[in-house]
Amino acid sequence: MNMQVQERPQARAGQSLKIIDVDTHWSEPEDLWTSRAPAKWKDRVPQMKLDSNGQRMWTIDGGISMGLGSASSVVHDTGRKAIGTEFTKWGVNEVHPACSQAGPRLEMMDEQGIWAHVLYPNVMGFGGQGRLTADGNRSATVDADLRLISTQIYNDAGAEMQEQSGGRLLPQALLPWWDIKLAVAEAERCFDMGMTGVNINSDPHLNGMVDLSEDYWTPLWELCSDRSAPINFHIGASDSSSSWFGKSPWPSFDNAQKLAMGSAMMFIANSQVIGNLIISGLLERFPKLKFVSVESGVGWLPFLLEALDYQIAESGAGIGGRYSMSALEYFRRNIFSCFWFEQDDFAHVARKLGIDNIMFESDFPHPTCLYPDPMASTSKALSGFTDEEKVKVLSTNAARCYNLDLS
Repeated sequence: MNMQVQERPQARAGQSLKIIDVDTHWSEPEDLWTSRAPAKWKDRVPQMKLDSNGQRMWTIDGGISMGLGSASSVVHDTGRKAIGTEFTKWGVNEVHPACSQAGPRLEMMDEQGIWAHVLYPNVMGFGGQGRLTADGNRSATVDADLRLISTQIYNDAGAEMQEQSGGRLLPQALLPWWDIKLAVAEAERCFDMGMTGVNINSDPHLNGMVDLSEDYWTPLWELCSDRSAPINFHIGASDSSSSWFGKSPWPSFDNAQKLAMGSAMMFIANSQVIGNLIISGLLERFPKLKFVSVESGVGWLPFLLEALDYQIAESGAGIGGRYSMSALEYFRRNIFSCFWFEQDDFAHVARKLGIDNIMFESDFPHPTCLYPDPMASTSKALSGFTDEEKVKVLSTNAARCYNLDLS
């Protein structure tokens, strides 16, 4: 787990590279909401309770299950990494302190040779999209005011963590995406607190709203464009994919098989997000917007982009000059993606996509994460890269995306 300074890639002679891990998660402390909520909300905000079977479960609005009871960490307090699904029974007090506490997280990062972590949530969904009821009718069951205050408390805690860490821990802001005026106001508030990007539900149209290409969303895209703030689409950030298994495994599989299949297919689901961003013309309208496809890998992207060009031509979707660029050109201008376990022919794939658009992640402390030694795995993946390319994918691409000062 320890890495000597001379083994790390060098940004310049005599100076260690500031490595930025752009996808990690935060095991929210059980009192995150209750310790910050005004008195009138204290009994209704997210909190841990026992269900009818005596199992610990995150709840909202006095007892509505949010479908999650664990710390969502495969790293036990002893430091060992879980095999299979045993991690689903571990609470925050049973997992490594680095999962939930800033101090231990920074200590672990120092040992691993990583300068900064971009953080995503668990309890309210990877895109703030749900886990708000057991019956799936999320927006109708939990009232908008409660959802808003819960989102704001999360963001306040995230901004506090970022400040306490000296800007090394970077939680991405959740948005009240169910109301564009609230979403814009909360994004602006979070940017003013120093937060570096927003995290959003990729499928609001599944909740009776218009999709993200409609003019309804223009105020948010204009704000993010003006602030040069990235919009993050994390895998599982929609109501269609909000469980560890997803919908891809066959019903006859055991839990280990379901976890393997679900994990393999969930990140490919982000192809829908990237395809829709390009096909919609949204990137044509907002040339300065930055989007990040989080925890989705990169190996499948060249095929997708080639397929989009082919299908646009075959379908006639581009007739009339709707698109001024190819899918690959839009990707290189507007979209970032992240790698972690990929190694096979990775240098070739990264160069084909564009070295300037690839960033590094570890997914700590979720299943498939690179713990305990993310840089050992990454050094193999980058074995075919030049020193200049390594600097970009490990550090400066992320600094450019999230507007981070590396000096």
